[in-house]
Amino acid sequence: MLRRPAIRAVALVLAVALTLYLGAVGYLYVFQRSYVFVPGGDFASPAEKGLDGVEVVTLAARDGTELTGWYAKPSPGRPTLLYFHGNAGNVSGRAKRFRQVLDSGFGLVAMSYRGYPGSGGSPSEAAFFSDSLQVFDWLAAKMPEIVVYGESLGTAVATYVASERPARALVLEAPFTAALDIAAATYPWAPTSLLMRDPFLTRENILRVEEPVLIVHGTGDTVVPVDMGRQVFALAREPKNLAIIDGAVHNDLWDHGLWPVVLGFLRTEGVSGGGP
Repeated sequence: MLRRPAIRAVALVLAVALTLYLGAVGYLYVFQRSYVFVPGGDFASPAEKGLDGVEVVTLAARDGTELTGWYAKPSPGRPTLLYFHGNAGNVSGRAKRFRQVLDSGFGLVAMSYRGYPGSGGSPSEAAFFSDSLQVFDWLAAKMPEIVVYGESLGTAVATYVASERPARALVLEAPFTAALDIAAATYPWAPTSLLMRDPFLTRENILRVEEPVLIVHGTGDTVVPVDMGRQVFALAREPKNLAIIDGAVHNDLWDHGLWPVVLGFLRTEGVSGGGP
């Protein structure tokens, strides 16, 4: 039988371990959004990025928060790409890829999320979802042909929009099943399902998407494993297509021919301007 000093020592060790565990869990809960949302950089003008003809637009969200983004009209008969960017930086850091979009004659709407450079407010899943529907409705009043596009974190936003609004197609670049699933894999010791404020459940919203779906993922992606893209694809309804790009990582899919893949998919699905 353990003597009292030994019992006290074991109790002390358990108490310290529990305190450290609760402290780590508490830290994750309080600071979780700093891991999910990583705004950065300066919100540049399109002209500064070599995109003449693109204008800066502002839109007041339902709660009065001002959202700012880039907007360009399409060439006649071409669709407009409604682009939801990833969790880091802001829209002006995507100018190189937008050049490919515009050179194809597509229109473009890319808003900087609330809490990101150029826009006011604070980021959250609920706010992103509400704002994204408002942006879609604003664009739909101007342009009938909309292709909804999501990049990384933006795939969750884009999927939600496509599940709630009638777009011509949904394109997902490196999608995840849920931000909650990534958190659970990253912190298996924490009760993430109880802690996470912004779960971004793409695996649920994709079930309600009726538009044609294209998923593009790279085999070298260490941020969002390619198997997650395959899982989202398996859940999506037909018509759908999965493009796995060998050797591509999370942030270089556009350098590995992503946009021609998108154009080919849109052409197959009969979207105007989807190909030559």
